[in-house]
Amino acid sequence: MKSTEKLLAEKLLQISAIKLQPQNPFVWASGWNSPIYNDNRRILSYPDIRNFVKVEFSRTILENFPDVQAIAGVAMGAIGIGAIVADTLGLPYVYVRDTPKDHGLENSIEGNLKPGTKVVVIEDLVSTGGSSLKTVELLQNYGTEVIGMTCLFNYKFPIAVKRFHEANITLVSLCDYSTMIEVAEDTNFISKEEAETLREWREDPAGWMPYTRKD
Repeated sequence: MKSTEKLLAEKLLQISAIKLQPQNPFVWASGWNSPIYNDNRRILSYPDIRNFVKVEFSRTILENFPDVQAIAGVAMGAIGIGAIVADTLGLPYVYVRDTPKDHGLENSIEGNLKPGTKVVVIEDLVSTGGSSLKTVELLQNYGTEVIGMTCLFNYKFPIAVKRFHEANITLVSLCDYSTMIEVAEDTNFISKEEAETLREWREDPAGWMPYTRKD
């Protein structure tokens, strides 16, 4: 029987929520060259996969954070996912912007939470961890108690592991980079050589450069 991690990796690859292009890499906003790109919001368009993700997030939260009193989704990628998980669990829901609105009430947190509420943050993707932990800080400054975070996909970069440890925040992911490469190779999404390229990138994403063909 396949694990949840492998099942989810298959589904994300099948709907191109994860795109792999070792020979024609993407450029991230950070400037990194990357053989992978995530667009996890695509799951919202596929009812069966959306339901699978909703159930697994809900199960993961109840197993790891049974004292949860509210759910917070990270804008923009986790707004939809967070809402359906909160609805499944019957819990209050807010979403958190990376910067306040520039008009109206200028909110960073959209919704209503009471100080002291025990919150679990839902993130669609964790890479370096900086933006995810900024959300945690905003919620803590608001007076809530962040008891943990769950994410759909985790690159597990060492810098992120270090940041979460220093912030004393438990992060539980439904799928991670190593599992995804294993599944992609086993299901022939990529070749053995491409899998090695993806693993090399993971070791030094900031310094990695795509191979150029030499005739």
